[in-house]
Amino acid sequence: MTGFEHTSTPPAPAASPVLAQTVAPTVAPTVTQAVILAGGQGSRLRPYTDDRPKPLVEIPGTGTPIVGHQLAWLAAEGVTDVVISCGHLAEVLQDWLDRTELPLRAGTVVETEPLGRGGGLKFAAKALPRPDQPWYATNGDIWTRFSLREMAAFHHERDALATLALARPRIPWGAVETDRFGNVLDFIESPPSPFLINAGLYVFAPGFAELLPDVGDHERTTFPQLARAKRLAGYQLPQGVYWRAIDTAKDLSEAAKELASSNS
Repeated sequence: MTGFEHTSTPPAPAASPVLAQTVAPTVAPTVTQAVILAGGQGSRLRPYTDDRPKPLVEIPGTGTPIVGHQLAWLAAEGVTDVVISCGHLAEVLQDWLDRTELPLRAGTVVETEPLGRGGGLKFAAKALPRPDQPWYATNGDIWTRFSLREMAAFHHERDALATLALARPRIPWGAVETDRFGNVLDFIESPPSPFLINAGLYVFAPGFAELLPDVGDHERTTFPQLARAKRLAGYQLPQGVYWRAIDTAKDLSEAAKELASSNS
């Protein structure tokens, strides 16, 4: 169609009361509750996940599964209550929780059908003991250590509804540096990526769960909505912080090598 077409403009949708809410700056509250998303199949980690969910895969050389490291870290950062959203082989994870001396209170919810990451977050958030307080969330395959308290303070200072941790992963290939004439200057093994990625760790404000889809991915629905409203913040992990997503067997072996190297 060429030219101009005169049409009436539909009324703008009413703003979400959660999105529109503003809170006067106060001292950042201590975040004491968290959700761990552990419902995935872990198919790329087979055969390790044939008899256990991905979070129960042990980090070689530590004697502790991924979720054990996560729970210890969360407890050290002031978290007292965790809800783990389970799916694949949920009973194996529940049995491990029952048998293990934990540093905090941990309960589970079980997805009887896949809900996606956004739906899984919403489902698990309903079981949090203090819905009127902020909460952390992490994917069940993340191995890292940094100050969650500092991330929570960053989140609070920006009056964000959601804050995601941002990591700068290393490129898995060697890079070649050249000058403007095409002369090779240097070879760089696995340099840091020039791009930041979602590190799979979050701080959420009270009421955030209302904005999540019942089924689906929050990165394609809720996060773009928050970004447009300038209520989504990104916290860059401090330089030197170790971060790795244990998504494949190669990730697991590389994590073991990195651990051995750091201990040598």
